[in-house]
Amino acid sequence: MDNLKDRLQHDLTDAMRAHDEVARETLRMALAAIQRAEVAGKEQIQLDDDAIVGVLQTEVRKRTEAAEAYAAGGRADRADRERAEAAVLAAYLPAALSDADLEAIVAEEVAQAAGEGLTGGKAMGAVVKAVRARAGAGTEGGRIAAAVKAALG
Repeated sequence: MDNLKDRLQHDLTDAMRAHDEVARETLRMALAAIQRAEVAGKEQIQLDDDAIVGVLQTEVRKRTEAAEAYAAGGRADRADRERAEAAVLAAYLPAALSDADLEAIVAEEVAQAAGEGLTGGKAMGAVVKAVRARAGAGTEGGRIAAAVKAALG
């Protein structure tokens, strides 16, 4: 398969053949979200795998937040469905860095920023950008920002 979008489309076809309702509906929703992202600007673009991973991360986060809201509202059936959808999408995400690996990268980037004369809050943007580039698409941005803030603060 050429890219992640092709893999999602192929897996949707497999889910339809297998009559797997959760996977079928989740993959349809994911492909629709990707399509919306591709046509969101002034001109239609073809998303690369990193951008598709970003869309999928957003969808997983939405499902996780919805599951928590349903669970808090006493709707265990809906919470379970949202968790199942999040699990289907999570299978397409690259593995996230461990906390120790993330902290090591943050420490290296903070030291490099300090060597360039950036410290404290002034270094936050530069360090987050550098860590995000090294950590890859599988590591959530909120985790990166929290780790950088803790290291700088």
